[in-house]
Amino acid sequence: MADHDEYYLVKSDILPEVFVKVMAVKRLLNSGKAVSVNEAVKQAGLSRSAYYKYKDSIMPFYETSKGKIVTLIIAVENFPGILSGIIQCIAFAKGNILTINQNIPINGLADVSVSMETDRMNKSIDLLLADVGKIPGVRSCRIMARE
Repeated sequence: MADHDEYYLVKSDILPEVFVKVMAVKRLLNSGKAVSVNEAVKQAGLSRSAYYKYKDSIMPFYETSKGKIVTLIIAVENFPGILSGIIQCIAFAKGNILTINQNIPINGLADVSVSMETDRMNKSIDLLLADVGKIPGVRSCRIMARE
């Protein structure tokens, strides 16, 4: 029998639908696309009781990075000020940048790696990734590693 404090990393496509819908409700609430649990469960097609039953038992992989060191890899277009925008976005989220490395641009694109502490962040890593991805000139943003 599994220990109650044991965790597993499971692909979402094999989860029962209720867990996928609980995560959809969480995303709607975190993004502001729903202002209440009632509104979010209706949009996701889930009962309130199912949401409350499972909401503390499932979380995105990124939330397990809270309080850790995370390294992001960001593909950016080569123009002035883009790195400053990324740094501002991370600072606004209260991420503590430890290192920044930028490769020489090839064909107008450069990879930037940013290692940061997440323990004081005021938003989840997935929301930070989405915010960085909205910066003009950012082509992609993903987690490369975490400790």
